[in-house]
Amino acid sequence: MIDNQKIPRHIAIIMDGNGRWAKNQGHDRLYGHENGINSVRSTIDRCAHIGVDFLTLYVFSAENWGRPQEEVEGLMSLLCRSIRKEAAELAKNGIKVRAIGDRESMPAAVVEELGWIEEKTAEGKKMTVLLAINYGARNEITRAARMIASEVAQGHYSPEAITCENISEHLYTADYPDPDLVIRTGGECRLSNFLLWQAAYAELYFTDTYWPDFGADELDKAIEEYGRRERRFGKIDVKK
Repeated sequence: MIDNQKIPRHIAIIMDGNGRWAKNQGHDRLYGHENGINSVRSTIDRCAHIGVDFLTLYVFSAENWGRPQEEVEGLMSLLCRSIRKEAAELAKNGIKVRAIGDRESMPAAVVEELGWIEEKTAEGKKMTVLLAINYGARNEITRAARMIASEVAQGHYSPEAITCENISEHLYTADYPDPDLVIRTGGECRLSNFLLWQAAYAELYFTDTYWPDFGADELDKAIEEYGRRERRFGKIDVKK
């Protein structure tokens, strides 16, 4: 049972296993991605219901462009259709949607849809959903380093004055808290270039459940496990 006093403020999820799930069903990979939308919907609903403030979903990585063209085009089309279909309900339920990632190299149609849903849900106060699209943590950190280097060159501050906070302020997630809990479905136990800076002190939870089978019950299991862990952030519990 979830401890209401130990609800993560920010949950981030690597939604893995769509392709393998589809293969087990005798279908192509896109069928798995299409069914994964149901898990996205139920996860957003559950997080909003229990009081999670921020939910980040790893939708499409910078490396995913290397997948077969048919799958990539199908994913982009699915993303655009899903945005149009879900936006009104998200806005009605007070869910604000924001996208993080490199928009400059995304298809124009996708960029347009992302801007549209951000505007459509801008007044949401209940929870913020961050969609990590064309996102890669190494690229994000490199981008931040370049911006800071430019500011140093312009004389805004010296290299010695650069702090961890400066770097955080130049990331895509500058306006949001770091994740407390990172969940990965699909049985793999790695971060795959996802929120490497932000997840420095996040609790990690890995499950064999493929993303299309991940629902509210599976989410609750992850949060229950999170509640059992002692978060010390490198310190010790002086009471023990």
